[in-house]
Amino acid sequence: MRQIAMVIDLNKCLGCQTCTAACKTQWTNRNGREYMYWNNVETMPGKGYPKNWMDYNAGWGKDGQLKIGELPQIPEEYGIPWEYNYEKVAEEKDAILKPEKEPEWGPNWDEDVGEGEYPNSYYFYLPRLCNHCSKPACLAACPMKAIRKREEDGIVLVDLQKCRGIRNCIRACPYKKVYFNPKRARQEEGIPGQTEKCIFCYPRIEKGLPPACAKQCVGRARHVGFLDDKGSHVYKLVKGWKVALPLRPDFGTKPNVFYVPPLSPSKFNEKGEPINEQRIPIDYLKKLFGQEVENAQKMLQTEMEKKAKGEKSELMDILIAYRQKEMFKL
Repeated sequence: MRQIAMVIDLNKCLGCQTCTAACKTQWTNRNGREYMYWNNVETMPGKGYPKNWMDYNAGWGKDGQLKIGELPQIPEEYGIPWEYNYEKVAEEKDAILKPEKEPEWGPNWDEDVGEGEYPNSYYFYLPRLCNHCSKPACLAACPMKAIRKREEDGIVLVDLQKCRGIRNCIRACPYKKVYFNPKRARQEEGIPGQTEKCIFCYPRIEKGLPPACAKQCVGRARHVGFLDDKGSHVYKLVKGWKVALPLRPDFGTKPNVFYVPPLSPSKFNEKGEPINEQRIPIDYLKKLFGQEVENAQKMLQTEMEKKAKGEKSELMDILIAYRQKEMFKL
């Protein structure tokens, strides 16, 4: 079995949401999917989407047992798309454009907020999608065996012929990247709806094209390839240079979306002078990306300094991504 994977360079992510728009317009813009974001870019530190997704106590425990957590709720954790008073603005001269009903939560609610006090405040962007894990908790949790992992590329898919809307898959996924579509209900069969998720744009993959989110990334931050292909950027970044790390490896699902961790600007002292202390706390980065994050940062810094001196660096050439087509090896 082969495994396709993605590497996202967080030092190049602009937070522009072009990837989100590419996914939304292609897959989730209607028919019960309006609230779904198979791909979204979160500001970290932040609550994310759905709200506080890291706190649901799901995935695999250290004892190897499956953990089935709570079910996120609409609108409390997801929020719902809201409508604006377009007709009133069109008809009344002094009307101000605003939501019909004041929203309380939604995707990117805390965008660009972060933490810390000026001048040492900080945040970074974290694009998220289904990790197409090697040990998917969603698959293990489904009593109907409606979730499968394709042998040819490791993409995790939901079989809608088998799904009964039980939603254990949503509860078990620690990344909360499985969603429930109530508009797929079949009441006569006792099916309240069905679950749907990122399909890694497999119809594109089968034609040798990268997922829409990767192709449309304006910052050239996403690399796609097979983990066993030594000529791919993915292999070199994950297994060669070891600068691409999984998100929350402690969840135990062995995710196949990897991240080049963000480098942190220096803090400033009371005189406004930079000091030798990272603004983004290293413990926070370790929580997200595991204990190897410091080694990855050191490697990145070393290779950046080499490149700045005019020396050759394969790692920097890969991450700069001079030619987009070289980022995708399918």
